[in-house]
Amino acid sequence: QLQLVESGGGSVQAGGSLRLSCALSGDTYSRICIGWFRQAPGNAREGVAAIYRADGTTSYADSVQGRFAISQDAAKNTVYLQIHSLKPEDTAMYYCAARITSYCYPFRNYGTWGRGTQVAVSS
Repeated sequence: QLQLVESGGGSVQAGGSLRLSCALSGDTYSRICIGWFRQAPGNAREGVAAIYRADGTTSYADSVQGRFAISQDAAKNTVYLQIHSLKPEDTAMYYCAARITSYCYPFRNYGTWGRGTQVAVSS
């Protein structure tokens, strides 16, 4: 069974950068999408980026285009989310999730989730 564990969150000042990691273990079958989602207190969970593991195709939400970059190290079974120019509104719990599909957008119906890593951006 596929398991996902997020790491790399923390507290950072606005304008800074973070790289979040999603470590995959168990069934690491490559023909899946890995998405990054975030949820701020009181808000719904929203997808921000995803990658198709088999070929590295990426998708992004319009709201983060240009600041977020998703990538993977297939040998390490790890998916990354690099965030630049962090804003206070980026403060949220960030989750990675998986679904069995070759097209990763829209960011819905992801069924296997990690526990999340907290990102806090101060102004």
